[in-house]
Amino acid sequence: MGWCDDPMDVEYNRQVRLPFHARHEKLWREDHVYDLIVELGFNDDPVITGRGSAIFLHVAKPDYSPTEGCVACALGDLLALLKAARPGDALRITA
Repeated sequence: MGWCDDPMDVEYNRQVRLPFHARHEKLWREDHVYDLIVELGFNDDPVITGRGSAIFLHVAKPDYSPTEGCVACALGDLLALLKAARPGDALRITA
């Protein structure tokens, strides 16, 4: 699976099946940061071209290096957050 990040494609900011004809991110990565991802619902209702795509909550790299716009935390913390989450809960992200 992949995620289209090509603002010129009709599938921009949507999950796509690989192989895919336009620019995209692979959701299967060797660094394991996408082993567990949560779609955050950014720029998806409606999708606005160029506003951003593939914004996820996912597993952080061991050194907590910056993401390209996502939110990342340790796998154990991510699993605890998801275990505590209930239908209707919202995640507020602040700086």
